Order: sequence, then structure tokens, then C-alpha cells
Amino acid sequence: MLVVGILLLVPLAWLAFQSVRSDGGFTLAHYARFIDDEAYWRSFLQTFRIAFLVTVVCVLLGYPVAYLASQMPKRWSVIVLALVILPFWTSVLVRAYAWMILLQRTGLINSMLMSTGLTSDPLPLVNNEFGVVMATTHILLPFIVLPLYATMQKIPPELSMAGASLGAAPPEVFMRIFLPLSLPGLIAGMVLVFVLTLGFYITPELLGGGRTYMVSMLVSLNINVYNEWGAASSISVVLVACVFIIFRLISFIVPFERIMGTR
Repeated sequence: MLVVGILLLVPLAWLAFQSVRSDGGFTLAHYARFIDDEAYWRSFLQTFRIAFLVTVVCVLLGYPVAYLASQMPKRWSVIVLALVILPFWTSVLVRAYAWMILLQRTGLINSMLMSTGLTSDPLPLVNNEFGVVMATTHILLPFIVLPLYATMQKIPPELSMAGASLGAAPPEVFMRIFLPLSLPGLIAGMVLVFVLTLGFYITPELLGGGRTYMVSMLVSLNINVYNEWGAASSISVVLVACVFIIFRLISFIVPFERIMGTR
């Protein structure tokens, strides 16, 4: 509790204090900007849209990988998980620059598309939301694969065999037995990916090309350019409040005790 208090509660309390503080004392002017300034709520909408897209793509890519790893023999599943974890050994900054090289107009992907005749002009794959979503998905994919794999490993294979012995086809066994039992790992991975995307800075800054303006960049702008610590603090407080609301809504669907494996 002492560590949590020092590293989490005290900084949050300081942010909350800064967000309502001005030279004249108490003020709500920083929060009023969310109504008056279009850039604020547009930044929040874009941030949550990108976080949603990244989460969806991570689920579509990560669930089959985790399922495959959980059904493989141990030695092969170790190899699959090693390939998933391998990007962690490389800096996020390096991976972001690598995606810039791949997605730019003269990059590898556009060069291959043009050389094969699939497109006559380079596609706009970078300096937009598409590039941000692609790079962020690559960085955060392990955060959904690993919780899913841990949950799937705990599902007794006898349950699927019992469903098949009772006449259920493989798709029905998966939908009625395996998928519901893997839901806690899926929800945990989705929450991790979604929340981590909300605070991403380097990747949107490099891949967005100034056209993708996320909340983290808005905080940086207020501090580094305008020296407005109160405005930056209010943005952070609102983002934290949004995250808490999301957690609360998810808890109505799947209790966090089940997600964390304590029940």
C-alpha cells in the first residue's frame, strides 16, 4: 500500500490539484476547454477510435495465435510464444522507425505493390491513422496473446472432447465451450491493449505525421510549448477518469476477480 500510495496516488493527487489551480486560486478554466476548444475533444475522439481499432486488430490476430500455441505440443508452443515475445527485445522507437521505412511511399510494401502491378501509385500507408494502427498493433500484440495463452492452457481438453462425444461439431464445441472459458483472458488482453494505446506517444508522433493527434501529444504540447501544466493536468485527469469508467463498465460484463483468476 505504501508503494501504491507513493507511486500512484500521490502523483494522481498532484495532477488533480494542478488541474484546478491558477495564479488566482481555484479555477475550472482548464476543464472548460473541453467544451470551448474543439481540438481537445477531437483529440480524445481520435485517441479512443485508434485504441478501439488497435484492440480489434489485436484480437483478430492474437486469438488464433494464442489458440494455436495452446493446442500445439509443448516444444512448438514455446517457439510460437518466443516469436511473439521477440519484439520486446527491440526498442519501441526502433520499431516505429522500422514501420516508417516499410510503409513510406518509397518503402518496401509500396515498392512490392507497384512492382507486381497491383497499384500504379504509392498508397498512403503512413502519416495517417492506418500507419499508427499498424505499428501500434505490432508493438502491443503480445499483451493480448500472453493472457489468452495463459487462460487457454487452463481449459481442460476433456471438456471439448465431451462436447464432441455428445454430437457437437467442432465450430459448435469452440463457440459453446472453448470461447466462453477463454473469455477472461480475452477481456484482460483487450483491456491491456486498449489502455496502453490511450497513452501511446512515440508511435503516433512518428507514424501519424502530424495528422494523428492523440491525447499524449496534446499533453506534451501544453507542457513543452505553452508551459500550461494546469491544462496538461486536466487532460490527464479526464483521461484517467475515462479509463476508470471503462474498467467499471467491463466489470459489469466480466468480474475482475474472474479476469485476474482469483475466482
